Amino acid sequence: MGLLRWARASSPWILHFNTGACNACDIEVVAALTPRFDIERFGALKVGSPRHADILVVTGPVTRESEPRLKRIYEQMPEPKLVMAVGTCAISGGVFSGCYNVRGGVVNVLGRADMLVPGCPPRPEAIVDGLVKLVRMLRKAGVRTGR
Repeated sequence: MGLLRWARASSPWILHFNTGACNACDIEVVAALTPRFDIERFGALKVGSPRHADILVVTGPVTRESEPRLKRIYEQMPEPKLVMAVGTCAISGGVFSGCYNVRGGVVNVLGRADMLVPGCPPRPEAIVDGLVKLVRMLRKAGVRTGR
């Protein structure tokens, strides 16, 4: 059991989901994946399927159109799952809060966000720092039975 916990914490798999952002936060998330900032040195791997992801990285305000997709992706992730809201829009809706088609931030829709990375857009260093803190949370989390 300890070996499985160590393996998950040493290699967290992340899934990035854009809920309707202006793409500034998306560019910073991609920059965090580049060799300059290199989140892969912490073992992080970007995956395309929620069924394989440990951490859900959300950018942009949650719109009415993206809300059911975000909920479905979150429900498909295996336990224990962590959520990281990147940028002001993902945290609170940002400049789009109050619009007729915006539900607000991730917390309003999913009811949780384990890590909030503020900024408009946040710097890649802040995203890497948030990921490192989530890896520490994964080390403390229980072991799930496979990927």
